[in-house]
Amino acid sequence: MISVHRAGDRFEGGDEAAGISSRHSFSFGSFYDPDNLRFGPILACNEERLAPGAGFEEHPHSHTEIVTWVVEGELTHRDSAGHATVVRAGDVQHLSAASGVRHVERNDGETPLTFLQMWLAPLEPGGEPSYTTVPGIADSTPYALPEAGAMLHVRRLAEGERAAVPDAPRVYVHAVRGAIRVGGEELTAGDAARITGEAGLELVAAGNAEVLVWELPA
Repeated sequence: MISVHRAGDRFEGGDEAAGISSRHSFSFGSFYDPDNLRFGPILACNEERLAPGAGFEEHPHSHTEIVTWVVEGELTHRDSAGHATVVRAGDVQHLSAASGVRHVERNDGETPLTFLQMWLAPLEPGGEPSYTTVPGIADSTPYALPEAGAMLHVRRLAEGERAAVPDAPRVYVHAVRGAIRVGGEELTAGDAARITGEAGLELVAAGNAEVLVWELPA
């Protein structure tokens, strides 16, 4: 089964007066849809847009695997475990909140910032928080999240190029840039496909495209 969710159907959140625009693909904050709580371990897929100088002040997380993908601009990250980094387009950032951590996320640059943030439920709660950044991850190099039993694949495709979709119990495909086709469905920037129990699927780029593909357990 392939269920397509369009960018324009996402819930609009954030605080425009504070320079924060958010688009939520799943129930989040004040937005509650009992039929759209999660997909496998994925609890959230938020598109965040921060104006220069805007950001999220220190706030807590626990028992959540948080993966961030910068689309454009630079994201400043600081956390209570002592990490301070600037995350740029093409970097994979992973914060394992475990038993609890606090962090700050800001746009300290001079240009607008857009990033995707995906929250996954861990297989087991607790543990010690950890932080990883993979700068400029290469195309088709997977990033494993054993804490959630998941694998992230980043695909950058030229027009007409094809890429296999993992044969996994569940797959979540998010189009970051450009347009792709998967299983007869076309996705453009911001669209997502939730795939269950399919095999032998391919991504086909309708132009230059950037896609995040999550390989997920049942």
